[in-house]
Parts: sequence; C-alpha cells; structure tokens
Amino acid sequence: MSDMDLPNLAIHDEPRYTNRLIHETSPYLLQHAHNPVDWYPWGDEAFERAKAEDKPILLSVGYSACHWCHVMAHESFESERIATIMNLHYVCIKVDREERPDVDALYMDAVQALTNGHGGWPMTVWLTPEGLPFFAGTYFPPEELPGYSMPSFPTLLLRLAQFYKTRRDDVEAQAEEFRNFYAKRGALDLPGLLSLPIAASEVDLSVLTTAERNLGKSFDMTQGGFGGAPKFPPAMELEFLLRMHLRASAVPVRLERIQLAGAKAGAPELTPLAMVTRTLDKMAAGGIYDHLGGGFHRYATDDRWLVPHFEKMLYDNALLSRIYLHAHQVTGSRRYARICRETLDYVRREMTSPEGGFYASQDADSEGQEGKFYVWRPDEIRAVLDADDADLFMAVYGVTPQGNFEHSGASVLHLEKPIAEVAEARGLAQEDAENRLADARMALFTARSRRVWPGTDDKIITAWNGLMLRAFAEAAAVFSSQTYAEVASNNATFLLNTMRGKDGRLLRTYRAGKAHIPAFLEDYACLTAGLLATYEATFDARWFVAARELVDQMIALFADEADGGFYDTAGDHEQLVSRPRELNDNATPCGNSVAAEVLLWLAALTGEMSYRARAEKLLLTLAPAMAQHPRGFGNFLCALDRWLAPSQEVAIIGDLEEPETADLISTVRARYRPNTVLACAPPDDLLANEAIALLSGRPSLDGLSTAYVCSNFTCKLPVTDPEELAEQLGDR
Repeated sequence: MSDMDLPNLAIHDEPRYTNRLIHETSPYLLQHAHNPVDWYPWGDEAFERAKAEDKPILLSVGYSACHWCHVMAHESFESERIATIMNLHYVCIKVDREERPDVDALYMDAVQALTNGHGGWPMTVWLTPEGLPFFAGTYFPPEELPGYSMPSFPTLLLRLAQFYKTRRDDVEAQAEEFRNFYAKRGALDLPGLLSLPIAASEVDLSVLTTAERNLGKSFDMTQGGFGGAPKFPPAMELEFLLRMHLRASAVPVRLERIQLAGAKAGAPELTPLAMVTRTLDKMAAGGIYDHLGGGFHRYATDDRWLVPHFEKMLYDNALLSRIYLHAHQVTGSRRYARICRETLDYVRREMTSPEGGFYASQDADSEGQEGKFYVWRPDEIRAVLDADDADLFMAVYGVTPQGNFEHSGASVLHLEKPIAEVAEARGLAQEDAENRLADARMALFTARSRRVWPGTDDKIITAWNGLMLRAFAEAAAVFSSQTYAEVASNNATFLLNTMRGKDGRLLRTYRAGKAHIPAFLEDYACLTAGLLATYEATFDARWFVAARELVDQMIALFADEADGGFYDTAGDHEQLVSRPRELNDNATPCGNSVAAEVLLWLAALTGEMSYRARAEKLLLTLAPAMAQHPRGFGNFLCALDRWLAPSQEVAIIGDLEEPETADLISTVRARYRPNTVLACAPPDDLLANEAIALLSGRPSLDGLSTAYVCSNFTCKLPVTDPEELAEQLGDR
C-alpha cells in the first residue's frame, strides 16, 4: 500500500501541511503527516522541547484499523481551528500503539485509573514534560454532544492548558500520584488480586477446575462466548477449555462440572467441550466471520456475533485459526477444518507481503463508511446471481430488504438458517444446495473484489507474525500441507533475516524496507513459539537452533532475576516513567505467558531444567489469580496446564522421505496433544542430534524408523510399529 492509498488524508495536489510524521514508516503515523497539527513522533526531541518551553504534552495513541481513531482524526486533527489550539498550548506526540506497545500499555494504565477501568482507542493523555500523566481519556468530540456529559475536545484543550499554567501544584501532585502508581505496578503483582508466590505442592488440578468453573459462570449458553455485548472472540480461553476436555477424557474420575445460574433442573451439564463447540459454531455462523473471503473481524457489537466491528487484525486470525484447527482435531469436524483453512488462505491472499511477512490489519472503513465493503443489499446480490441462486443465498445468509446493519437496508452476511432446512423447504438435495451456495459465494467474492477495498496497514510486527507463523506451522503438520509449510518457512526466514539490528538483536516492526524499534518481550516469546512450531512441522533443525538462541537472549535482556518473570522492555531500553510488565492476557497473549510456554517447551526438547524453573516461578506466582480471574489469563492457564500435565516427549529416528517415518509422525499428529513435543531426524543429521537433546543417542532399531516415547523422565522401549506407538501415547 502506497502513502497515496492511506485513508483520511486531505486530497490536494500539494498538501497544505506536512509535519515530522512524514519521515515515519507506520501507516497510522503517515495518515497524520499532513495534519495541521505539529505532530512529533515519540522521542527525545518532543520531550526536550516541552521542557524548554514548559509546555504540557498531548499524547495521542491509536492504530491504523481503528474506526474511532479515523473519526477523531477527521473531526479534530484535520481541523485548522483545533490544530491551532493544540500547537499553541501543547507539544503534540502521535504514537502507533502497535509499534510501541510499551508506551501504549503504560498510559492505558493511566486512562483506566482515571476512568474507572474504561479504556480504548483513540487514547488521549495529557502529560507533564517528564512524561507523567495528569489527565486522560479516549475519544473526544469536536463539539459538545447533547445528552452526553463529555466536554468537547477544544474546550478540554483550553481548560487543561489553563489548569497547567495556573494550578501547577495540583498538576504536580497528580503526576506524583502516578509516579507512585507506576512504581507499584512495576512489581510482580496484580493490584487487588491474590498473587503471592506459593509452594509448588500447593498448585494442583483445583486451580484449573476453579478457573473452568469461573469461566462457566459468565458463559452465554445460547450464543456462546463470555458475557454480553460487545463480544470478543475468546480464543485463548477456548484453548484452555479444550485442554480441560482432554483432562476429563483421560482420567477415570470425572472432573467437576458446573450448572449455569438459572439453568433448568435436569439441563445438560456444561462441559468444557460444550462451551468450546457452542462458541465456535456461533462465531462461524455469525457476521463476525467473513463468509465470502474468510477470516474474522475484530469483535461483535451485539451478543449474537451478528454485526461486527469490521476491522481484521492479524493476531485475531492467528489465534482463531489455531483454535478451529485444534477443535477439528478433537471433534473431527470438517466445518472447523474448513474455517481454519479459509482463515489461513485469507491471510495468504490478502495479508502476506512479497517478502513473506504478514501485514498487521485491514481497516473497518472503506469510502469513509464502516463495513461498506462487506455488506450486501438484495439488488446487489441479484445483479450477480440468477434469481433462484439469489433467493437460495439470501435465505441462508439472512439478506433481507430491511437489512440488519445500521438502518442502511444492507445486511451483514450470516448463517440465518441451516442449509439443510432451506434446501428441504425448496425441494433441493442438501449436497446440491451446498454446491450452489459455494458457487454463489465465489461469484459474490469476485464481485466484491471490484469494490473499493479497505486500507491495509502493511507494517509487519514481529510478535504478531510469530503468532501467525505458529498457526501456519501447526496447520501444515495437521493437514500435511506443503503449501502451509512453505508459508511458515518463508515467514521464519524473513523474520530471522530482516527483523534484526546490526547487533543481532530482534527488532519490532518493518515497513517500506526499514526494520526498526528494539523488540519487546512479546516479540521474542511469540517468534520463539512460532519457530518451535515450525521446527515440529518441518523438522528443519535450524528453526530449533534459532528458537533457543532467541530464548537465551530473551532471558538475558528481559528477566527479572530478583522476583521472577520478565519485564516487557529490555534492561537497556529507553527509560520510561516506569518499566512496564504486562501480566494479563488481553487481545493477544502477553509476553510473560508466552515466555512461560516456550520455556516449558524448550525444557522438554532439551532436558534443560533451568528453563522449566523460570517458567515454574512465574506460574506459581500467578496461579491463584488465574483461578479467580480466568478471563484475564487464558494463555497463562494453558501454560499452567502444560506445567501440571505429565510431560510427553517423542523422538523419531528415521529418514523423513521414508513412508515408515511418515507413518510414525502421522500417529503422533493424529490427535490434539498440546503437551507433547515431537522431534525427528535421520541418524546422520549431525545438527539435529547435537542441538536437540531429545534426539541424542537414539539409534534406529535394525535400520528401521524408530520412535521413542518418554514421560516424566522415564522412557518406554523404542518401537517401530505405528500401532505400538499409539498404545504408548495412550491412544489405545
């Protein structure tokens, strides 16, 4: 995407204004490069000017796909009148939250502290020249809105500028409160939660079952998901529940099940698998899923997954493609496999750069309207399909003359009725109806492709690429897909070759030929997870070697040796008012939870118990909080389950080109085994045998492909027969 394609830039032959953001690579920052606001990027220059002129700082944080960020930009930042106020009274800094998650997290804490826990983007924060907040909020309108207590943005700008000049003691007092607030947040604790370290012997299955029970209390039995509108896809919580299903299936004593409050007597018990499948089914049927192009939108504005906020984020599609893949492995559902494939194929088609990196997001808006690219009116469908196919399609996908989207007469596509029901009512065989609908979707997808497309934020973020890399690698293994394996290998090659500085350390973001910004904890951890998954999909030892090097570097740069866990920024990172440490899983898994996961993963492959000890200390610290507040610890709970589960390591010695080796590998991959690690190499692969302790000293039996299964530091006898391997794995 060129700069000319970016939305919300005023169209002039020669822009009337150009500010410092013109030198940035972030599409979000470039969208503001021709604002009349005298924007600075985050950096010393802005803070030095604020100190020299004794001016407060106005910090605005957002991201390219954010609808309300675009609204505030158009209403306020493109306004000469409002820009004049901003430039006169403030030093103005614009930040892309996806490039600088440290800055975003630091000041989101301030927003939530000042707004009773509410936060979001655009984020607007007033700072002292030292970077301490004294007022914060999100979106502010250019004029007062009738019926709302929210002040207009220009009114607030003027009031706070006067407040800074005339009541400096109050400003400093508020700033000092935040200095103390950040000092407390920097410790390895969660304010208001029980999170004191406890003995390993005190953490048992009850932590997981309590978390499951607390998740069930907020589960929507009708529509799936947790809580009410708006609804966000709970991929990490579903992964945890899928693990709990495996535990319930594997032990003779049933784990405690729960009944929802208000459930009728005799109603079916709420099992972990029921919560997973109900949610996945409802999301796949809803408008949050793109039924023509594949992939998921950010969230649903209602409680039935019908009307989405239409932006598409790379991380959502990485996490959701994995949970549909894993649910397919558990249930055998072809529908789940199809949703996974369609999501990955969408990313391949629309979100992959020529170099192999994955783009960050696609906008909710096109032609200045949210969702316009995705919604349909009956006449638009009839213009593409013949009358019978149009009627069939509209009956199945809920397209009506009145529509369901913002009184526009347009409809968000969703599965209104089961295909079998509509087919029967029309006297069609279900297979015939499904084939006709498949052809209709392709025709409408082609027609939609001629519309004005939403903008794409084509920057490449290391952490999010690591999440997507893992999804492609796991799908390559499960589906035996060489295509997905090539996508994963190309992405891993790009990241390792391009996202490094001259010092060999990882970088955060890339666009337009430039990689920059020192990487954060989540970048190291997520890329490591992606590389380990790519190793287990391809058995190319270079991915394992690179993963271990990254983890060792991660420990050296981010570890808190005193209290355990990791900081989000490296020890030599730019000094902020506090060194951030995220301990909650939110839209993405936090760096600490992925770090715990990859440390356990590496410990199983290498036998290096120091990795396991680091993960253990972090998990024990947070285990009580995980049990009581599971919706904030979805990926942490998966890591805790991995720590509590019996370890299972499988080493296969054999030529990867031989069918006998492939049969052994397929036996391991046939089921969802989240706590099993798999290594494979021919006997003469010196790199693999030297790098991966699990493979070391494992001869093949009589020259045959041979599998070794170990669990809890005890190994079974080697086997060459897939049936015997399945028995050792517990499948028989």
